[in-house]
Amino acid sequence: MENTEKALIQRLNRIEGQVRGIKKMLSEESECPKILVQVSAVTAALNSFAKLLLTEHLKTNVADDLRSGKTESVDELIITLNKMLK
Repeated sequence: MENTEKALIQRLNRIEGQVRGIKKMLSEESECPKILVQVSAVTAALNSFAKLLLTEHLKTNVADDLRSGKTESVDELIITLNKMLK
């Protein structure tokens, strides 16, 4: 999990930099299509972050709970996925 946590933090740092870049583009009155391309890149980066986080959650927390006979994690995961996929 420690390696994954580092990877997640690195991704968030890159995303944070991308968002700052978009803010700078706005203040410099860059062309809208260029800004929209950067927004798309941030969206893709956030989706990638979410996939990695979800994968780690499934491999650790949910799998451990299922092995222990706890099914509440699956219910919680379904609720979370429904919120994410609205």
